[in-house]
This record gives sequence, structure tokens and C-alpha cells, in this order.
Amino acid sequence: MNVRWSLSMCFLFALAAHAPAAELDLSRAVVVTPPTISGPSAKAVQMLVEEVDTRAMVHWDRAAKWPAAGTPVVVVGPVDEVRALLEKQGVGVPKSAAQPKPEGYQIGTVTGGANPVVWVAGNDPRGVLFGTGRLLRELRLGRLKVTLADNFKAESAPTTALRGHQIGYRPKTNSYDGWTVAMWEQYIRDLAVFGCNAVELIPPRSDDTPDSPLFPLPQQRMMTEVSRIAGEYGLDVWIWYPAMDRDYADPKTVESALKEWAAVFQALPRVDVVFVPGGDPGHTPPKVLFNLLERQTANLKKSHPKATMWMSPQSFIGSWMDEFYELIRREPSWLTGVVHGPQTRVSLPKLRAAVPSKFPIRDYPDITHSRQCQYPVPDWDVAFALTQGREGCNPRPVQTARTFRYGRASTIGFITYSEGCHDDVNKMVWSALGWDDKADLTEVLRQYGRYFVSPILGDRFADGLLALEKNWDGPVLSNTGIDDTLKLFQELERDASPREKLSWRYQQALYRAYYDAFVRARLKHETAALDAAVAKLRGAKTSGAVKAIAEAEAILDRAAKEQAAPELRGRLNELAEALFQSIRAQLSILKHHGMPGRGNNLDTVDVPLTDAAWLRTEMTAAKELKDESARLDRLSAAVNRTDPGPGGFYDDFGDPKRQPHLVRGPGWEKDPGFDESPQCAFSMRIGVPRAWWHYAETHYETPLRAQYEGLDTFATYRVRIVYGGQEGRKVRLAAGDGHEVHAPLAKPFEPVEFDIPAAATAGGKLILTWTPERGAGGPGRGCQVCEVWIIKRPGVNPGAPRDHQR
Repeated sequence: MNVRWSLSMCFLFALAAHAPAAELDLSRAVVVTPPTISGPSAKAVQMLVEEVDTRAMVHWDRAAKWPAAGTPVVVVGPVDEVRALLEKQGVGVPKSAAQPKPEGYQIGTVTGGANPVVWVAGNDPRGVLFGTGRLLRELRLGRLKVTLADNFKAESAPTTALRGHQIGYRPKTNSYDGWTVAMWEQYIRDLAVFGCNAVELIPPRSDDTPDSPLFPLPQQRMMTEVSRIAGEYGLDVWIWYPAMDRDYADPKTVESALKEWAAVFQALPRVDVVFVPGGDPGHTPPKVLFNLLERQTANLKKSHPKATMWMSPQSFIGSWMDEFYELIRREPSWLTGVVHGPQTRVSLPKLRAAVPSKFPIRDYPDITHSRQCQYPVPDWDVAFALTQGREGCNPRPVQTARTFRYGRASTIGFITYSEGCHDDVNKMVWSALGWDDKADLTEVLRQYGRYFVSPILGDRFADGLLALEKNWDGPVLSNTGIDDTLKLFQELERDASPREKLSWRYQQALYRAYYDAFVRARLKHETAALDAAVAKLRGAKTSGAVKAIAEAEAILDRAAKEQAAPELRGRLNELAEALFQSIRAQLSILKHHGMPGRGNNLDTVDVPLTDAAWLRTEMTAAKELKDESARLDRLSAAVNRTDPGPGGFYDDFGDPKRQPHLVRGPGWEKDPGFDESPQCAFSMRIGVPRAWWHYAETHYETPLRAQYEGLDTFATYRVRIVYGGQEGRKVRLAAGDGHEVHAPLAKPFEPVEFDIPAAATAGGKLILTWTPERGAGGPGRGCQVCEVWIIKRPGVNPGAPRDHQR
């Protein structure tokens, strides 16, 4: 055999094996369904036809009879009826490889007969819906053209039973309160396309104001409409129903609550589950709450006989948690399941171990917030934390996947906590992984981009979503990838058609890319000015204090007048307005009627990012001193503020780059809820050092630790601490093996100093342990420490070996 010919043929065969599949042109397809199709299955077919029409401007006719030869056919319906339809045309549907599972489906293509055929066969009505959603994700919906790989086939069923998202229509959300009925139906469709099988609604009375200037309908009417829509698609309807009254031990309060809740239940076409959180909001002791919910369960079943009651132990103080365990071990008959949500004192696996096995547990993960929350962005730079805020556009696909897998074995599934569409990517990732826990994350994002933006830009858009997540990794100043991400999106911006630019998902990601780049440009600009000003102050002994101050102030004044990257700032204004028009995103309080702290980060994009304001305060104070020596001392103290002195140690506990002695614990990858690890938390206070804007924080009774080595065994030491946070929980500090440094202390927001017991440093090592007071509930924020100095003092450590004492 000719070797050259043999190698050439092998190369051609290899090419053929890896060649892309031919495309099946479905632009002129006809949809054929069983004549008896109804309910959610019929709704799935309607969704398919309408979404193809909307996204590709291609209209698929529906037909009761098989079309003429040559016409592509899309067959959709329950598996037995699809099989019967196709067998009449001589097309066989392969038997399922395994026992058909609930919500599962098969999809196949046939190209060798008189008609090209694509078929979707669902194991049940939901299987028809989710099979149709999968087909929509796989189609290439171009302009006036619809195609599918001609060898496409799939057989799938979900690995997670419950896959849902909270979609509460209330003023607190940063977009939902402006949505019309049509917008809600579209979003429910979008969720279903990615495998969501449940939505959670919020009643008219919650921890919120009763009205919004953006409401197109009153809350109860919209709640009824969304319940109807979800029911038509066959999705479960949950209600997050907080117990808001002051005292449910009062019989009159209970009777009023029964009447109020009954009116809500009766107004809804579909209710499957009512979930009552123990807190956040809520403040009812477990025994009283259990008594109320037993009455409300009977109340619920009057209008929805099959509906069930679930509850959570959120925000319980320590003694209430003990009471909850005691009550649930009695296995009350009215309770169906338990929810693990934010502000739960124990991790998901620990809750599962403590609750009787007869009660399933549902996860209620917070996917909507980025800081001061259940799953914060790990080690977030304070520049982003204070500008982007808690509810900025936050695609976190890699972190979302990690959170999904954390504790998954303990639950039957999830309904996520959401307060707007800014977390849309996270919702779809949760849904996709809920369907297939081994799904390829990059492919999920590509399907997201191709379906919601366009098949042409979709893969690049997916790369952009991954890049946006990386924008928030590490320090802003050194993250040059932020500028690369903007370039990627600017290229998409140049290539996008007018139609693609109208996609709110495209607009939202574009806004994030511009926002991140603008914050970085500002931080570089302001940091350079601050560094130059500090340099002038460091030369004050040579130039004189007054002159140094004048020169430093001039530098800061000039930097304040020279806005960094004005073109990026202007584009943010344009995109913010586009998002308000397209999806009612309330990125500004005044412009868009947003609520403070609820995603209005256009208002916070210009907040201070450096120590400039604090430094100005120090310079002003120095100028007011009459003695040059005193002025120089004040300036020296300011520019050397963090210097612990010879032989000392310094940590900024809120800055991952400046916390070398903080004991980090398992870290976010093993502990995404930071149940055992300290997290970075934030609270900006104007006029104080930047290091006080962030701090290390632990949950509930988890201690915070710092470890030091290389101490002088002959010396004594003091510790200076700046505590952080908003809560008044007391904290105790001990050194070494329990030597008390200070007793439980209400955290002052100013530096405090204490002697370190000599015995704690005698071995040349030091461990500091902060312990919060026990039993508190609520958010559970325990230890909160901004800065720590270990200061070496003159004198001999009395614990040092006697022959070495000086």
C-alpha cells in the first residue's frame, strides 16, 4: 500500500469524523401535534411557535395533518402520541434506554424520508415543556432562518426534583415591580426553557411598602395573574409568606391573620406550597409559630386541598433553634418540609443531620446579592463593593456552580432568592445544573448567549459573561483583565445589530463591562493623586508643613476636577436609561424611582474610592495647629498611620493583600457560605480611613483568629484594634491559650489598645482569638475587625527565660 495515500486517507477520515454536522433547514417547517394535546403540553407548543416567530421572524404554521413531501415537520407531544403519529409516516421513535422518568423527554431528527422531521416527545406534560425548551436552546434562530444540526438527538431527565426561582412583585425589587403581565409570562417562559419547574410569589403584605410608582397592576391582581401563568405552563407555585404580625400568641391576631391569608389563597388559581420563613422578616418564637402554621395549613387546604406547608428556622436566636429542633422531632403532621435559607445558624448539611428524615429540605440560596449576604463575592475589592453595591448585575457562573454543589446532597432541590433580573445568569445556571448536575458550564452560557442575544454573537457573549465574573477577582488596580473585558464587549457593541442591541440581557452585560472599567479608571486616577499628595506630605520637614499641605491639597483639587474616563461615565448614563426602558431596571433613585440600596448603582458610581477625604481632614487639623513641630507630628502620624513600629505587625483585615496574619479557615471554595471562614464585609463611612470601610467578619459564634510568628521572646507587646460593622454584639479577645486581652466589649468604632499578657508571647508566637457573644439571631454577624497592630514595647517580658532577661 502506498504510505502517502494511506496517510492522506486517514487524514480525510479524521476530518470527516470531526466535521460539523450538516444543518437541517427548518425555516418553512410545519408543527404537527396530536389532536388531543392540551394543558401545559399545548402551552409548550404555543411557546415554541411564538418564540421562533419572535426571535427569527419565521412563522411556523400548525397543522392537524401531515404536510406534503419535502416540507420540514416538527412533531411535539407526549411520547406515546408522538410515536403513533410518526409510525403512521413510517418513522420509528426509539424506545427509551431506561425507565422513563418524570419531566424527561426525547428529541430526535429524521432526514432520510419524504419529510425532514424533528420530534420532541415528553414523558409527561412537563417533559413536553422542557423538551420544547431544549429544542429552542439548540435551534439556530437567525434572521429569517431557523436551522438545527441534522443529527441532533437527546434523551434527558432532571437530576434535581425541585428547580425554582423567587419572582416577587414588590417595590423592594429593582426591576420586577415595573413588569407587565406580558413581561412576566415572557420571563416564566425563559425560566422554563432552561429547566425551571417552580416559581415563588410574594403576597401583598411583606416587609415592604404597599405600593410602587412603577406598578402596572396592584399586587394582589398581579400575583393572581402570575399564578395563572405558571399554572398554564404546569409549573409549581410556591408562596413565600412571612408572618409579619407582632404577637401571634394573641388569639385576635391569629384570627386576623387567618382571614388575611385566606383571602390571598382564594384569589390564586394555583398554589402548591406555602413557605413561611422563621425570620428575615419575622420574629415569632418557634412554639407560637408552629401553632400559627398548623392553623394556616388547614386554612390553606380549604381553597387548595393538595397544597402543603413548609417553614424555615431563619434568624432564630440560639435558644429558639433548640426549641425548633425539639418541636420538629415530634414530627408535626401539618408540616411537609423545611427550608434552609439566608440567616440560618447552621450549614445546610448540619440542618439535614438535625431534622428528621421524613421532612425533605429545600435550599433557598441567595443568588441576588454580592455583599453582606449568604454567598458574598469572595475577597471583593472595596472599590467594587461600595460602587456596585449589593444588587448590581452579577453573573457569577463559576461561583454559582460551586454554590450549587455545596450541600446539594442534603436537599430535594432549590428555589432561589432573587430581588430582580440582575441575577438572571445565575438563575439560568442554577436551573441548568438542577437539570443536569454534570452540565458543561461553558456550553450552558453559550446556549444562554445564542438564545437570548443571537446565534452569531452568542459564543462571544458567553466568553464575556465569564470575563465579567473574573473582573471581580482580586484587587481592581492590578486586574488588567477589566480593560480587556470592556474591549470584548465594545467589539460586540460594534458587531451587534439594532435588534440585538434591544436585548436587555445584552444591555445589562454591556453596562457591567463599562461600569467595571469606569471604576478602575477612577481608582487609578484617584490613587495616583493620593500617592502624589502623600509624597508631598512626607517631604514636609524639608518644605515646611504649610507649603506641603498646600501642594498636597492642590493635587487633590486638580484630580477632583479632572474626571477620569468621562466617555465611559457618559455611556453608563445611556445604558442605564436603555435598561429602564427595556426591563424597568431602576439604576437610579431619582431617574428611575429606585429604592435606596436596591440596585441603584448609577447613583453610587462616583463615591470616594481612596483616603483623600480623610487625608484632607488630617491636613485641615494640622493647619489649625500653631506650632510647626505639632503640625509635622500630625502629618507624620497621618502618612505613617499603619506603621506598627520596629518589631511590630500590621494587618488590614478587610484587604486580602494586607492580612498576612488572618487565619482564613477552609476558604470560600470549601465553605461558600463562610460558615467557618472569615469573609470580607463592608460599611462605608466618609471621613475615616479607607481601611475602616471593610473588615473581616465571621458568622454567629464562629471565632476570628490571627496568628503571628517571630515575636521577640524578651519583649512585651500591645495590640491596637479597630472594630467594624453595624451591629452591637459584644466581642471578647483572648491571646494564646485563653489569656484574656479584653472582656466582652461593645465594639467602638475607633482604635482601642490593650496589653497582651506576657505569657501569650513568651514562646515567640502569638494567637489572637476574637469570640462573639453567643445566642444572637438575625443576620448572625459576629466578629468584625478592620485593623490590627501588634506593637512592640520597651521592657523585658517577664515570661522569658531568666538567664536571657536583660
